[in-house]
Amino acid sequence: MPELVKVLSIDGGGVRGIIPATVLGKIEAKTGKPISESFDLISGTSTGGLLALALTKPDEEGKPAWSANDLIGFYENEGPRIFTVWRWERLRGVRKLFGAKHCGKRLYGALSSYLEPARLKDTLTDVLVVTYDIERSMPWVFRSRKAKASPHAYDFSVADVAYATCAAPTYFPPMRMFMEEGRNYLALVDGGVVANNPAMHAYVEARSMYPRSDILLVSLGTGMIHQRIPYTSERGWGLFKWAQPIMKVVFDGVSRSVDTHLAQLLREDRYFRFQVELQQSSMDDATPWSIRELKLRAEYILYHDKGRIDELCELLSTGAAPAASRTAALEIARRRPANGSAPPY
Repeated sequence: MPELVKVLSIDGGGVRGIIPATVLGKIEAKTGKPISESFDLISGTSTGGLLALALTKPDEEGKPAWSANDLIGFYENEGPRIFTVWRWERLRGVRKLFGAKHCGKRLYGALSSYLEPARLKDTLTDVLVVTYDIERSMPWVFRSRKAKASPHAYDFSVADVAYATCAAPTYFPPMRMFMEEGRNYLALVDGGVVANNPAMHAYVEARSMYPRSDILLVSLGTGMIHQRIPYTSERGWGLFKWAQPIMKVVFDGVSRSVDTHLAQLLREDRYFRFQVELQQSSMDDATPWSIRELKLRAEYILYHDKGRIDELCELLSTGAAPAASRTAALEIARRRPANGSAPPY
């Protein structure tokens, strides 16, 4: 049993997954190890689930098929195709009011190109991916350890699991996944409706797997937006106007609540949360300007949280953090601009 159990949790957020992918790229560079070797358990919701699955997918030699930097390329290259609404689709405007905003086939095709033919039981380290079953009205959590123990009942295509956790209501159609040799099925949507920040799920899972071990938990956000919804505007909203804003309210509210609770449960040197404020960014805005802005905000984390990242990488490498790194982290936090302005590049 490992002395220090290292757990990684990645929030949901669509194309904003480029932010945690960039932070993970820095961690890989500083530790000299792939993410799947640095952590004992990796959890994710939505785009975080995609990252968790891609970073633990084995290649033909049993090594990680993708690095974190490779997955930055996924968002840059596949994002515009996944989230573009083509002209012919705009012409079906009335129909689209009653359907998903984006084409599920394009999303599934992109996921398949990166994740097939891997199965959940094949992941290089333990993985936990959160979804929500709309017919059972309950969260459905995919666990690679269950897939390994009972492949006939719990093993699924990694591409299918990734689509299920990314199928945000109003953005993509839900995923129907058959189980028990086709006799039953799951009707799944984005797990962000219950756990956009899956860090608490990850913590409970780690406690269950390693009840006597010390736990190090790393939680990566995908950016948060302080966008007010004025009462004078909202009071006149109906179902149509609330359809997509309500997703942001649910996702951000859950994420902040989980962060607050874990910060109380865990010591400072056992809980690392990396998050950044965004001026504006939709989870499906994959325009070149938006991609560049997200990459700059990720660089902001690397710059202003350098001390904490150094401390984390020391823990991931040796299991012990030098006191000097904690002092540096606190000093950087004190010097952080209140308005969250970007550093000079």
